[in-house]
Amino acid sequence: MTFSLAIVGRPNVGKSTLFNRLVGRRLALVDDQPGVTRDLREGEARLGDLRFTVIDTAGLEDATDDSLQGRMRRLTERAVDMADVCLFMIDARVGVTPVDEIFAEILRKRSKHVILAANKGEGSAADAGVIEAWGLGLGEPLRLSAEHGEGLPELYTALQPLADGYAERAAEEAPEVEVDLPEDEDEEDVDTSLPELTDKKPLQIAVVGRPNAGKSTLINKILGEDRLLTGPEAGITRDAISVRMDWEGTPMRIFDTAGMRKRAKVQEKLEKLSVSDGLRAVKFAEVVVVLLDAAIPFEQQDLRIADLAEREGRAVVVAVNKWDIEDNKQEKLRDLKEAFDRLLPQLRGAPLVTVSARTGRGLDRLNAAIMKAWQTWNRRISTGQLNRWLEGMVSSHPPPAPQGKRIKLRYMTQAKTRPPGFVVMCSHPDKMPDSYTRYLVNGLRESFDMPGTPIRLYMRGQGDRNPYKGRREKNAGALKKHLGKNRG
Repeated sequence: MTFSLAIVGRPNVGKSTLFNRLVGRRLALVDDQPGVTRDLREGEARLGDLRFTVIDTAGLEDATDDSLQGRMRRLTERAVDMADVCLFMIDARVGVTPVDEIFAEILRKRSKHVILAANKGEGSAADAGVIEAWGLGLGEPLRLSAEHGEGLPELYTALQPLADGYAERAAEEAPEVEVDLPEDEDEEDVDTSLPELTDKKPLQIAVVGRPNAGKSTLINKILGEDRLLTGPEAGITRDAISVRMDWEGTPMRIFDTAGMRKRAKVQEKLEKLSVSDGLRAVKFAEVVVVLLDAAIPFEQQDLRIADLAEREGRAVVVAVNKWDIEDNKQEKLRDLKEAFDRLLPQLRGAPLVTVSARTGRGLDRLNAAIMKAWQTWNRRISTGQLNRWLEGMVSSHPPPAPQGKRIKLRYMTQAKTRPPGFVVMCSHPDKMPDSYTRYLVNGLRESFDMPGTPIRLYMRGQGDRNPYKGRREKNAGALKKHLGKNRG
């Protein structure tokens, strides 16, 4: 049993910088602009021999209404209630502000354990701020520099007794395991060891789409709680936030990504960082859910996002959100399927489902589509089946004969999965036209039930693996050069 540490404080005091240092990776976006972090981000932290969960939170602001800042504050207060320990950070160079005093009072009432940290504490310019921090009534402030890694031994010393307390509590709460022994056997002759529990690797899913398509709302509905920040404003999500859950018995890690606009419209540095964070989530995902707005589906940016997922070799599911406000559902669905096949031929056959993130309708279909796409993405076909299939395809439609030389397809095998990749050994692979390769790829989809999943087909010649290819010409050239030297 590990403990959880929530890092809280005003905007721009260095919470995300410390979060990245504790997890050992640049997970959270960091920028000089205040208010970059909006959602709760969790990570597995290491500090010496301590292992714990660290939570990066949005900057606390004095807002209690239903504005964006008010909703961010409620999420942060939720993290305070959930966490075992709160690390309250102030900016030592600015000193204690009236807002710091307000939140110090809130933390005294709501948090189980509070550690006060004066960040940006390097240099003499921070001395006054560190002294002022004593007045918050939260004990001795830790002098930190998250950017330079200073003060971490002191943070370790403050966390160590709390970690020991949680470890002792876990040992006391652990159930005792009783082993029933047969009456006619001695205890020493019976194996009382228990099988080890192994964690199943979660399925990685990235939800991508244009701004305000409803990605965060959809994930909240799947989770059954308001874990991610939502609202009518476009572009609320900035980081690629991952949440772990069991969805109908399957462990999953779902990534909520920032809305992706056209590149020409992305001017601010922060939005560029947000989009690159989302692109990184697509590269590490196994299944990509492209979320469309039913009112304006298949816009140019939607097509680019879906094509990106296919080029990255991810399994793709297209989900049309806000279906609950559509009137002519049957006619709209027919038009959507026609547009899908016409505009995204590279994903023809991929699952297309309609959902409502607001009401939760269609989530069972979305789950089934994700699982089917993932299974297809992992499909493996035996070499015997492939070669019998290849013989039939060649008989039905032989490959062309460029310059009078017939291209012979000798045999075929599957080289990889995730996505399925196949190698065809043939003569003159460089002369194989793209149209015949597409003919084989489409045949694979239909014959082996692999609709929609990216398929990679590589043509290889016999000489591609021949280590002696070109040796005769090389030896002849070396001999000619040697004879020329001797004549001289």
